[in-house]
Amino acid sequence: MSSTPHSYDVVVVGAGIIGLTIARQLLNGSDLSVAVVDAAVPCSGATGAGQGYLWMVHKDPGSEKWELAMRSRELWEKFADDIKHQGIDPQEVLGWKKTGSLLVGKTSQEMAALEGKVKQLSKAGLKAELLSSIDLKEVEPALVIGHEGGAAFLPDDYQLDARRSVAYIEKENRKYATEGRYGEYYNQPLTGLLRSGNGKVEAVQTSKNLLCSKKAVVIATGCWTGSLMQELIKDLGIEFDVPVKPRKGHLLVIENFNSFKLNHGLMELGYVGHQDATLQPGAETSSVSMTATMDTSGNLVLGSSRQFVGFSTEISEHIINQIWERAREFFPTLRYFSPTDLEKNREVRVGLRPFMPGGKPMIGLLPGLSNVFLAAGHEGEGLSMALGTAEMVADMILGNLPKVDNAPYALHSRCT
Repeated sequence: MSSTPHSYDVVVVGAGIIGLTIARQLLNGSDLSVAVVDAAVPCSGATGAGQGYLWMVHKDPGSEKWELAMRSRELWEKFADDIKHQGIDPQEVLGWKKTGSLLVGKTSQEMAALEGKVKQLSKAGLKAELLSSIDLKEVEPALVIGHEGGAAFLPDDYQLDARRSVAYIEKENRKYATEGRYGEYYNQPLTGLLRSGNGKVEAVQTSKNLLCSKKAVVIATGCWTGSLMQELIKDLGIEFDVPVKPRKGHLLVIENFNSFKLNHGLMELGYVGHQDATLQPGAETSSVSMTATMDTSGNLVLGSSRQFVGFSTEISEHIINQIWERAREFFPTLRYFSPTDLEKNREVRVGLRPFMPGGKPMIGLLPGLSNVFLAAGHEGEGLSMALGTAEMVADMILGNLPKVDNAPYALHSRCT
C-alpha cells in the first residue's frame, strides 16, 4: 500500500478502448492531469477480443444510438487523417482500412429487408447500395448466397485493429507523462472510493496506491462495471442498479489464410437480430451468426457468438464448430477444411461484451456522487462508439456544451 498518495485531476478506471480514449480526450482537449487504473492490462477484456469493425451497415438510423455512432465515426476519420498528416500510415498504427461493409441475405424476404435498410441508410445521409447476387459474385467471388440473395453495401465503412489502436493511443497518452499529466496504474484492482462529506469522491484506493481525484472519477470497466459498482457503493449509502452484465463471445482467427481473399467486411442479416436479442442473463442459450473479415495481416477472422454464462472465458469447441459450420454455409471453399486441419494456424479470441438491457450504454454522472461518471454497457459497439463516448464524458467533466445529446444515456432514469 502506498503511503504517499498520487494526485490527479481525473482518475479513469478501466484501460479498455473506452477508458483509454476518455483519457486521450481529456489530455488533448484540456490541461487536466489523468490517471488510468486497471485490474489487469489493456486488451484483457472485450477490446482485445473484438473483430475491429467500424460499420454502420447494420445500425438503425431511427435508434437513439445513431447520433453517437455517427459522431464517433466522424471522430475516427479525423483521428486517421491527423495521423496521416503527421506522415504516419494509419493502416500501420491503427490497422485502419476503408474496406466497405456488406450486410448479406440469402432469401427474397431478406432481400426485401435489405432494400429497406439501404433506403433507410441513404435517407440518413450515408452512401448505400443494394447489390444483387450477380453483383456480389463480382465483388466477393468466395461468397455464395444463391440467386435470391444480395447485400446492402456501404462502401465507406472501415475496419481497424483494436490492439494496434490501443497501443498507439497508449503511446500518445504517455507523451503527457513527462509533463506530470499522465500516469498508468495497471494490474491494480480498485478496492474502494474515498468520499468526503459533500458527496464528492476525493480518491480511489487500488490494491497498491491511493489516487486522489481533484475533479472527477470515471468508471469504464466494461462488463465488470455492474459487479464492481455494487461493491463500491454498498458502503456509501447509495442504492443504484448498474445492470451491466457479461455476454461471452468467440471469434475464430485463421492466421495467414490464403485459400481466398475477402475484399470487404461481411455480416449476415441475422446478426442484427442476434445482436439485439435480449436473451435471459444466466441462461446457457447461445446464438451464432456469420461475420467475416480479413485483417491487415491477412488473417481470416470469423464470428460471432453470444452467450450468457457469467464471467467464464473458457474456449468452447462446440461454439467454435458452430461458427465454422455457419461460415461454411456462405463460403463453400471452407468445406474442404475441417477445424482440426487448421488447429496449428488458428487463434480463438474469447471476450466478455458489456451487455445492457435495452441496448444503450450508460454514460453520465452517478446519482448520489457529485463527481463520479460511468461509461459502460456498449456491448459489441465499444470500438465504434469509443471516440464519441470519450468526447461526451470529457464535455461533461469540463462543462462544455455536448456535441451529441447525452440524455438517452443518462443514469438518473436507470435508478431503482
